Amino acid sequence: MSTERILIMIAVSALCTFFLRALPFLAFGGSQKMPDWLDRLGKTLPSAIMAVLIVYCLKDVGSDVVHIGLPKIAAVVIVALSYKWKHNTLVSIAVGTAGYMILLRVAAML
Repeated sequence: MSTERILIMIAVSALCTFFLRALPFLAFGGSQKMPDWLDRLGKTLPSAIMAVLIVYCLKDVGSDVVHIGLPKIAAVVIVALSYKWKHNTLVSIAVGTAGYMILLRVAAML
């Protein structure tokens, strides 16, 4: 694939991303009020997405509880506790990821 073609694909992707990010501001900017259903969706969707991500993360826990299950469940608990303690998403993600990696290494030694 040529460099020119790669640059064109990157430019098209960047333009699409920029347009999609700017669309809500264009549609609801100024004095226009968001519809009630969209406001409700904005309040409930983050919790629903987090629930789906937790289910996806823990979907294969039953296959090997000691080597896969315990580190994943412990990482979820670590993330929840660190977020409850610091109220900082980035800190929670970093601490949870580090904890998961450490627990994976410890579980591999068992």
